[in-house]
Amino acid sequence: MDETVAWIADRIERRVFTQHVVVNVAKLVHMQTDKELALSVKNCDIINVDGMGVVWGARMLGQPVPERVAGVDLFGKLIEMASSGGLPIYLLGATDAVVEKTAEILAERHPELLLAGFSNGYFWDDEGAVVDKIRQSGARLLFVAISSPKKEIFINRWKDELGVDFVMGVGGTFDVIAGKVRRAPEWMQRSGLEWFYRVTQEPRRMWKRYFLTNIRFAFMLGKAYLSARQA
Repeated sequence: MDETVAWIADRIERRVFTQHVVVNVAKLVHMQTDKELALSVKNCDIINVDGMGVVWGARMLGQPVPERVAGVDLFGKLIEMASSGGLPIYLLGATDAVVEKTAEILAERHPELLLAGFSNGYFWDDEGAVVDKIRQSGARLLFVAISSPKKEIFINRWKDELGVDFVMGVGGTFDVIAGKVRRAPEWMQRSGLEWFYRVTQEPRRMWKRYFLTNIRFAFMLGKAYLSARQA
């Protein structure tokens, strides 16, 4: 986490555009068949692992991933950095009520935070207008709270026209901050059970995403492990 924040801060200070993404089990599974999503992820300047399943799987295959860097936690660190550094931010995604509540809570927690603007995540009939609004806002950091693969593809498609120094997809982070969704206890996060906690809150929407992708990931991991053993 500290390495990630320092690396991003250095690039923002030098005005070097940075496209960030996190990967979890579901995203890695979908990247196998969604080529546009795969390209969007691979085009990013920095990729963090957000999901203990990926951390454990990588270690099993001999890749020394030091820790999970959860997107919601990184978002909090970057908001602190932006607040103390006078860097304007833009919030994009979720419903009007959620993004407005998120902006309100962030302003209360960080009185010095410069909020360049915010918009909901339902703008697909006119993406260009939203991009223009972000560019004209003067924001230096953009946080996109839209589900995958839409957010990754949107960011990759418009990155050269956003006018920001840093852009990051934050998934359901605004829902957590606004209190719409509760985050799992820390012991469940450490144990790799945060996905299960999420399913218990939104079973109809989440069960298929997590259970089916977890099964597919297990097969992918087993295949990769056997290939490595045979090499």
